Amino acid sequence: MKEDAYPLIKVVGISASGKSTLVQGLREAGYNARPVSQEHSNVPALWEEFDPPALLFYLDNTIEGQRHRRPDVGWRKPMLLAEKQRLDHARGHADLHINTAELTAQEVLSVALIFLTHNNIAHAPEALPPVTPTGTVRIKEEGADGPGR
Repeated sequence: MKEDAYPLIKVVGISASGKSTLVQGLREAGYNARPVSQEHSNVPALWEEFDPPALLFYLDNTIEGQRHRRPDVGWRKPMLLAEKQRLDHARGHADLHINTAELTAQEVLSVALIFLTHNNIAHAPEALPPVTPTGTVRIKEEGADGPGR
């Protein structure tokens, strides 16, 4: 099956808002979804580049929500405000906004699926293969160069 036969859905949002988790759930439901790590970029329309999407989903979060989801990161308010500023363009063009701060991953997925169903967005009859999640660190194997990240 060719996933590009289905409308592309891009998911942008604040760090630790659940982009990768939502994309995983949408792909399991057969939707052609991909995360965009735009919160770390100073390119306002990054989400539009490299395959413009048919739909754009924006996930918001609060500092408390970030701390709850990823307690291993030292979240600070200025970081959150900087990300929100970087995402202004995407937020203004998003077809669906979800504040995930007080929602479970299943609730976020349910909101997205209701939106997609209501708008008759085509999807594959079976799950699509997973994509690389955002926020991951790839660790190189130790070798002659020593440890690396």
